[in-house]
Amino acid sequence: MIARLRALARRLKAELLALSVAARDPRTPWYARALALLVLAYALSPIDLIPDFIPVLGYLDDLLLVPAGLWLALRLLPPEVLADARREAAAHPRRLARSGWGLALMLLIYAAALLFGWWWAAGHAPPTHAARHFP
Repeated sequence: MIARLRALARRLKAELLALSVAARDPRTPWYARALALLVLAYALSPIDLIPDFIPVLGYLDDLLLVPAGLWLALRLLPPEVLADARREAAAHPRRLARSGWGLALMLLIYAAALLFGWWWAAGHAPPTHAARHFP
């Protein structure tokens, strides 16, 4: 069981590296590149959607969101781009380091989500007691 999990982790790392190579390929469509960069930013960002110190849920986002995003990003790539990226990643394996740009992007996305939530809640909040009595 542990050997199987290690093999899955190695495969996930190899696919993330191939996605990194494919995202820089000029043949990659813009929408696939955008999703690939989001997936890579989330996977390499030092912050998570749910912090890892929260029991069970902290690791659940890593176990579900990263593979799901990777799966979708790989499906959007043209087959020839993906094959070339996998070949290049296998020929030149390297470690993907934590990304400062990924951190900045994730913080920007979190801030935008918070602002949108605040804006939405402010516009959809029920009127206060005083507002009902005074037009």
